[in-house]
Amino acid sequence: MACNVTATPAPISKGKGVHGSLLIPAMPNREPEITPSERELQAGHRLAISVIVPVHNGSQVLGRCIEALNSSTYLNFEVIVVDDCSTDTTPQVVERYGMRCIRTSRNMGPGGARNLGSKHATGEILAFIDADVVLPPEGLSLMEEALSRDPKLAAVFGSYDDEPACDTFISQYKNLMHHYVHQSSSELATTFWAGCGAVRKRVFEEVGGFDDAKYTVPSVEDIALGLELTRRGYTIRLDKRLTVKHLKRWTVQSLLRADIFDRAVPWTRMILNSGQVPRDLNLNYASRISSVLVGLLTVLGLSLPVIFACGWRHLLLPAVAAVAVICVVLLFLNWDLYRFFWRKRGLWFAARSVIAHWTYYLYSGITFAVVAAEKLIRPIA
Repeated sequence: MACNVTATPAPISKGKGVHGSLLIPAMPNREPEITPSERELQAGHRLAISVIVPVHNGSQVLGRCIEALNSSTYLNFEVIVVDDCSTDTTPQVVERYGMRCIRTSRNMGPGGARNLGSKHATGEILAFIDADVVLPPEGLSLMEEALSRDPKLAAVFGSYDDEPACDTFISQYKNLMHHYVHQSSSELATTFWAGCGAVRKRVFEEVGGFDDAKYTVPSVEDIALGLELTRRGYTIRLDKRLTVKHLKRWTVQSLLRADIFDRAVPWTRMILNSGQVPRDLNLNYASRISSVLVGLLTVLGLSLPVIFACGWRHLLLPAVAAVAVICVVLLFLNWDLYRFFWRKRGLWFAARSVIAHWTYYLYSGITFAVVAAEKLIRPIA
């Protein structure tokens, strides 16, 4: 199976942002006002959708993204590609497909690119699709259906499917993990995913869009937007029917950089600043307990050679037993996930995924501890 390589989209533009939004007190559930266009739904009209695709040096994947949009069964939509000063042939790809394109003056990240695209959008719904994502033909229909059926709903998002385009282990593991987490989470969400998500334009403008001043690279700008929407009383839904194909090729280096510096660090700062921990997606209680257990397992594992070398044989058996118990508990807490890996890709893949998953818990836990210690020393911006 061929791998398609792309940089995570990171175009630009400075929007209003949602600075300080995590400190806004929670408000009762709000029902967005119904616009005249939405009232026309009763007469059989469909809401107009503006699809915004941020891209930076994504020439290898953008064509498939656009082709998928051109194959949509939904008709009332426009596509706005926001090119983040790409240095490859991305502009030529956009031109070849005849897409409307806005080119940024400098690189500020996907949050800024989406904000810029939204300013030029004419639809009542803003659909954000990453350049390395292939939307199914019914994808836009699912978004519009969810938002038109429930007037209290402000945003909806989906997940990756379970058939990623790249067949390397890291790429398969990362994609399947994302799919499992989203598909096993509650449909009533407190966060948002901008890889494939839609939000009512007037609500997006009300909250100031993505915080493109704080998040200038692909990061947690979509999670911050989701938390802001939730705190203002709006409802967000995870539609498990909405699955998209991911074209990105992950490497160990790119995975660690993204997970630690682009996700874990800013996410931890967001949690510490707000004083609240979301309980959906990969921040449920089982995940938090697993992270602590993996940390303890690492300490015990490193202590075994010391115990053996020092001749403390009376401590060796209890330490080994403790390691075994922790491993069993970790397998139990995450058994549904590992069984999912086994069912999808076989026993050998599942075994490697267990190691990769425990490693993820380890560096995520260490990151949280380091950032928390930093907060004790000095305020975190």
